[in-house]
Amino acid sequence: MKIIEPSLIHDWDKEPCGKEVTVSTKLYKDAKDFYESVDESLHDDTVMYEVYSVSSQSEPGKLNWGLTVMHPVKVNGECNMTRGHFHENMDCEEYYWCSKGTGLLMLMDEEGKCWCEKMYEGSLHHIRSDWAHRLINTGDTYLKVVACWPADAGHDYARIEHSGFTYRVYCEGKDIIVKERRTNE
Repeated sequence: MKIIEPSLIHDWDKEPCGKEVTVSTKLYKDAKDFYESVDESLHDDTVMYEVYSVSSQSEPGKLNWGLTVMHPVKVNGECNMTRGHFHENMDCEEYYWCSKGTGLLMLMDEEGKCWCEKMYEGSLHHIRSDWAHRLINTGDTYLKVVACWPADAGHDYARIEHSGFTYRVYCEGKDIIVKERRTNE
């Protein structure tokens, strides 16, 4: 029997590496519609977040692994966030594990009821299959969140773009302020 090196490495202080790792970068120009208003002081090429992922074939029983690195950016005081999504396959749950930083995991059920779970180093979050979810960086440092989800889950962004999450999160000084979204947004 031979002993071989792993094909993937994920040092918790760094990003996953290996030939199967893909990286997707979300710039401000591609995220402007996530926020209540456009921040003219931010350059279009400002990096909002990166997603490092190892994807399997989209088949039942296969798993994906990922790391989202949220930059400590504010958009007119609104905290940096991911677009958020439901899963296309409503039978697929997900786990998030916060490896660095502080933030919130915003969750929303199918009726539009929203709530948040605090995220901090070591916190583990179970996301039910029928919940939309979004990451929010409330800190002054990077928020790094590891995810594991079924390869056949899919991402349903259209439902979020159509109806959206019902709350927004802002930082005012050291305070985190949660505001209900205006109905005309």
